[in-house]
Amino acid sequence: MQLKIMPKKKHLSAGGVPLILFLCQMISALDVPLDPKLLHDLVQPPTITQQSPKDYIIDPRENIVIQCEAKGKPPPSFSWTRNGTHFDIDKDPLVTMKPGSGTLVINIMSEGKAETYEGVYQCTARNERGAAVSNNIVVRPSRSPLWTKERLEPIVLQNGQSLVLPCRPPIGLPPAIIFWMDNSFQRLPQSERVSQGLNGDLYFSNVLPEDTREDYICYARFNHTQTIQQKQPISLKVISVDELNDTIAANLSDTEFYGAKSSKERPPTFLTPEGNESHKEELRGNVLSLECIAEGLPTPIIYWIKEDGMLPANRTFYRNFKKTLQITHVSEADSGNYQCIAKNALGAVHHTISVTVKAAPYWIVAPQNLVLSPGENGTLICRANGNPKPRISWLTNGVPIEIALDDPSRKIDGDTIIFSNVQESSSAVYQCNASNKYGYLLANAFVNVLAEPPRILTSANTLYQVIANRPALLDCAFFGSPMPTIEWFKGTKGSALHEDIYVLHDNGTLEIPVAQKDSTGTYTCVARNKLGMAKNEVHLEIKDPTRIIKQPEYAVVQRGSKVSFECRVKHDHTLIPTIMWLKDNGELPNDERFSTDKDHLVVSDVKDDDGGTYTCTANTTLDSASASAVLRVVAPTPTPAPIYDVPNPPFDLELTNQLDKSVQLTWTPGDDNNSPITKFIIEYEDAMHDAGLWRHQAEVSGTQTTAQLKLSPYVNYSFRVMAENSIGRSMPSEASEQYLTKAAEPDQNPMAVEGLGTEPDNLVITWKPLNGFQSNGPGLQYKVSWRQKDGDDEWTSVVVANVSKYIVSGTPTFVPYLIKVQALNDVGFAPEPAAVMGHSGEDLPMVAPGNVRVSVVNSTLAEVHWDPVPPKSVRGHLQGYRIYYWKTQSSSKRNRRHIEKKILTFQGTKTHGMLPGLQPYSHYALNVRVVNGKGEGPASTDRGFHTPEGVPSAPSSLKIVNPTLDSLTLEWDPPSHPNGILTEYILQYQPINSTHELGPLVDLKIPANKTRWTLKNLNFSTRYKFYFYAQTSVGPGSQITEEAITTVDEVRAVNPRISNLTATAAETYANITWEYEGPGHVTFYVEYGVAGSKEEWRKEIVNGSRSFFGLKGLMPGTAYKVRVGAEGDSGFVSSEDVFETGPAMASRQVDIATQGWFIGLMCAVALLILILLIVCFIRRNKGGKYPVKEKEDAHADPEIQPMKEDDGTFGEYSDAEDHKPLKKGSRTPSDRTVKKEDSDDSLVDYGEGVNGQFNEDGSFIGQYSGKKEKEPAEGNESSEAPSPVNAMNSFV
Repeated sequence: MQLKIMPKKKHLSAGGVPLILFLCQMISALDVPLDPKLLHDLVQPPTITQQSPKDYIIDPRENIVIQCEAKGKPPPSFSWTRNGTHFDIDKDPLVTMKPGSGTLVINIMSEGKAETYEGVYQCTARNERGAAVSNNIVVRPSRSPLWTKERLEPIVLQNGQSLVLPCRPPIGLPPAIIFWMDNSFQRLPQSERVSQGLNGDLYFSNVLPEDTREDYICYARFNHTQTIQQKQPISLKVISVDELNDTIAANLSDTEFYGAKSSKERPPTFLTPEGNESHKEELRGNVLSLECIAEGLPTPIIYWIKEDGMLPANRTFYRNFKKTLQITHVSEADSGNYQCIAKNALGAVHHTISVTVKAAPYWIVAPQNLVLSPGENGTLICRANGNPKPRISWLTNGVPIEIALDDPSRKIDGDTIIFSNVQESSSAVYQCNASNKYGYLLANAFVNVLAEPPRILTSANTLYQVIANRPALLDCAFFGSPMPTIEWFKGTKGSALHEDIYVLHDNGTLEIPVAQKDSTGTYTCVARNKLGMAKNEVHLEIKDPTRIIKQPEYAVVQRGSKVSFECRVKHDHTLIPTIMWLKDNGELPNDERFSTDKDHLVVSDVKDDDGGTYTCTANTTLDSASASAVLRVVAPTPTPAPIYDVPNPPFDLELTNQLDKSVQLTWTPGDDNNSPITKFIIEYEDAMHDAGLWRHQAEVSGTQTTAQLKLSPYVNYSFRVMAENSIGRSMPSEASEQYLTKAAEPDQNPMAVEGLGTEPDNLVITWKPLNGFQSNGPGLQYKVSWRQKDGDDEWTSVVVANVSKYIVSGTPTFVPYLIKVQALNDVGFAPEPAAVMGHSGEDLPMVAPGNVRVSVVNSTLAEVHWDPVPPKSVRGHLQGYRIYYWKTQSSSKRNRRHIEKKILTFQGTKTHGMLPGLQPYSHYALNVRVVNGKGEGPASTDRGFHTPEGVPSAPSSLKIVNPTLDSLTLEWDPPSHPNGILTEYILQYQPINSTHELGPLVDLKIPANKTRWTLKNLNFSTRYKFYFYAQTSVGPGSQITEEAITTVDEVRAVNPRISNLTATAAETYANITWEYEGPGHVTFYVEYGVAGSKEEWRKEIVNGSRSFFGLKGLMPGTAYKVRVGAEGDSGFVSSEDVFETGPAMASRQVDIATQGWFIGLMCAVALLILILLIVCFIRRNKGGKYPVKEKEDAHADPEIQPMKEDDGTFGEYSDAEDHKPLKKGSRTPSDRTVKKEDSDDSLVDYGEGVNGQFNEDGSFIGQYSGKKEKEPAEGNESSEAPSPVNAMNSFV
């Protein structure tokens, strides 16, 4: 078997922190540990541990040292080859080999030259177990040659031309680093216009006069020899066009002019590389550098793209003002076409660079050392890749394996050597060489055949001390062949530790990812193989962490005062901390003003220089803690008043006494900011189930700093604390450490368990699942149990995953079941749940209700009775009974027509119900059905019944036509709902005289088959009011009214008509509009009253022939009936409507009219207006014009303006203080004067307070109200004088 001494870990623990502890065992290759305990009797083939690089460039001024170090047991001997042949160091007095090493030292400082020892060297380390060889080390001395001397002519250029100053440094080893400077060794400034190329040349996209100078010097620095070589200075002069022409004429011929190009603005062209395409080859892993430098005027800008993909975001860098594109760590995927684009305002130019990435050999699987025991098997694998594909060759002990001694235990299969049944003679060192044209890889791997029982190399009884909540690594370094297995035990009788809590590393180390106090104890490491067993005990102690529980606080102190910083440290009692104070990360000043004790740093007589950051550091042998505070020194100021604020957050949260279902939390209060803390609020977060969500845990008084908290199982708790004072609540503290409680069985079962079937043959069991917090452990499931309630069946159970539903199939229809849902997890079951009752699925009822009986109560109401169905036939939850009823035909009409069926549902077990709203004198049919949760059952046999006669509705219409001197003709349509057989019509009428008094009432019976009737012997030119209704044997129906007038002469009158009666209502007023068709010279009136009231109608006369009128003084939120009538020479006509006023609105305004000073002022104004009106009235009677009249003519009388629908203004309003119905007696005084109630249409009357206002166009705005006191005003068609308030509003 293969022995792995220092392999990788099996896995990483969650939250593990890398430690240096024991890493010394993991940094070398697979190897036999050279422990002193093993060296005296354990053999090992040689291993090269150190060698010089493959390409070794030496300084020719120093001795040559070629390294070759190796280890092995017995210690190996060393030999060298040079240029492929044995290098006999004994024959060269300048060459020596270090004792116990293979490193060569060639002393060329005394004599000899480095060039003499150029060549290819290889070292071989050999002992009795095999031979290891080094790489081929190519030794070359560094070179820093001088520039060849040359004469450089001054360069004269026209402003704007391009220029390339060549560097062409001498070829050195290694290549020189190039830079341009002046004579003062100052670097020449570079920009997008002037920059140095990868070849060292200095490129000018265009020259400017400021580029003129005589000391452009190219320097070459050879780092290996720390020498710098410089080129001869180059002189450049940039002149204008005129200066250039003068210079050419005086000194040069046309052919001698240097680089002459037009200095006009021009599009870009590339200075390097040349042409449109070029090729670049780079090796895998190197840095790919692509360069494009362009000339042009104005200066071009360079852009880069990859034609067949995106540039790698994290490996792409731009250098030299984006003229150089670099891609680090190139791979074959970076091959492709890269395009650089040079662009200025005059155009753009492109250049494509085709990149090919080749690869020197690189390891895929490098061969690893094998330690086998006799008879075991193993393999050496040497797998490499490259471009082109490398060739793999094997050597054994430095000799090609093809010519080496044959070993029957090995078999070569390409890049793999297979060993089987090895013996001690199979031990050897194998070399794998992978090479292509770009390089090679050489790796040594030994096969060491050993038979060794286990040995534990870690010292016995080693004591490990670890800080709590940090990882603990317990070492068990071991060796054995075959490789031993490792087990760890805790205590004397403990079982083997497993990887559910611990991490077992292949090198034998035991890792405890989060060490707790209970991790303290003795641990035993046991190593076993077939040759024996070894064990070792180590001890682990867990220490409390060192913490600063009272940190120094930010301080602002006055110069000359004293400041104290507190640093209170809490630590493990077995560890002794060392407290150190620092100022600005340095030692405290050596000044007696600074004094320290256990917990405090005191600075007396503070000076300005004392300001800074002070750090308290507490160190123990295992850990450290530090905290800092800033001191700010200010000039002395008066003592400020105390500032009261919410408390500072608590800090230093610590969990102790950690039990399964409780923990003790302690904390340190923050500053109370001059207001005592009254209580602490503790919250918790469950990082496992509800990360980021903090919930309330507990509250304690403000004097406590410790709380015993009850915990739930299987919750990853973190706690935070907030302080509260009279000002408010502090910010939360930092979260405490996390504490994962152990899992336990659930302590509750799911709620809302129900069993309802969705189909006749199933039972759907549902419940509300537990949340993660209630699960108490991993693997939450539910045990669902059920059985028939009325049977003797055993419980049937099934365990389901964390779901909320389970469907039981194949159940009888609507059978009661007992159901239980019990929670369980990986630990166990919750308490036994209580059984709840459910039912399997319902089906439609099977039986219809019987003995259906109908009793007719009156013409619109019937009562239905039925017998209940047997409970078993319901086959579900009885929801009630449903009656379907419909009218089959009317008793007065024999033709049948379809009428939609009506449905009434009666809940529960009721066996009777009322059918309201029936049509009188009609035939009905009905049936009854039982209803359950699934639907309706079959219908009972249809039962018919007959409703008796009722009173008819009002006639559908009534018209008065053909008025003459002494007759009127009435036409009507029968009632739409006769509700029986009409026996006759009753017509009542009475005259209305000119004073609107009603005359005697005349009754007239008209046969039921009539629809027209003429009344004769009437008075001429007289208004009559008609009351008309139909009658059945039950009694009279509703009446319809109408009014008409007989004519003055025999001329046939045109029938008047009122239509489109509309009422627009507000809170206390309404605007009534209508349309009138008929002869002129009519008088309109408006009658209104509360709908449904028996009070008489209130009547208002409309001035003129207007078709609108305003009603005010209405009650808010009340339904009103309104009727508009028109009477004239051609007769009388009316129309009715119903409207409702708006709800009452609360007013917050103060009525200025109640202020005494204002009443006095307005009385004076009213008196003046009254005098003015009297004067105007007298002048108007005399036919003269007066200013008020002129205004009325200019602005049109608002009383004769119709209402505008678009702006809501009103044309006619009437104001009546006392709205009374028509009564007998004269409505017009004998002197023919019109009272206020007959003519009162001023808009001023609708204003109240400051709400009554008018727009500039005369429209009324604000809130209408009828709250006014009015005085009557005499005079024909006169308007009353406005009240003082309204008068003011009218002037607004």
